[in-house]
Amino acid sequence: MKVALLQYTPDPERTVALAARLCYSPADIDELKEKISAADIRNFLEKIMSLGHQSVLEHASFTFGIEGISRVTTHQLVRHRIASFSQQSQRYVSHRERFAAVIPPTIAGRPEALARFEAQLAALHQTYVDMVEAGIPAEDARYILPNATETKIVVTMNARTLLHFFELRCCERAQWEIRAMAVEMLKLVKGVAPIVFRDAGPGCLTGPCPEGTMTCSRAAEVREYFRNL
Repeated sequence: MKVALLQYTPDPERTVALAARLCYSPADIDELKEKISAADIRNFLEKIMSLGHQSVLEHASFTFGIEGISRVTTHQLVRHRIASFSQQSQRYVSHRERFAAVIPPTIAGRPEALARFEAQLAALHQTYVDMVEAGIPAEDARYILPNATETKIVVTMNARTLLHFFELRCCERAQWEIRAMAVEMLKLVKGVAPIVFRDAGPGCLTGPCPEGTMTCSRAAEVREYFRNL
């Protein structure tokens, strides 16, 4: 898996702080831009985060390039609606060469299961190639390709959506692959917007576990991990 932060709103925390200050100030925008300082930015961001005034976070957006993930994960990812997605097409990108696949650790760690998994992937690939060579359009032959098939995707989310995404997908109960991807995304945005994403992560970081009886029962360990991320 490879996760890269391709683009983001320049100086995202300043942009968010300006939007927040505008809500409470009679001054014009040029005056606000001139007067706002680093201390103002920190103070305004900490205030709006504590008050839950998160609409202003939508003015900062982040675009990620993600490779080496399965279609299992992208099917989950696109359920996050306040976002934009551009995914590698199985219609226009041929799999005449053996397609790469993501193998779950629980399968990779068991030789017998891994052998069966690999054999099935090989059989599916051969069937795909046979269909294409027989004249079946790639857009129809792709129906036989498994969810394990590797894909690439470009994702853009604003800061508010990312906070919600991290709350759900960094949780220990999230599926392992999308959780690993979410953690890598969080590391990247912390580097460019550390105040906004200071407390980002699973819901148990700032309150009781939201999973109720389905809790992983490891809240203390999880909090320690994300504090040091």
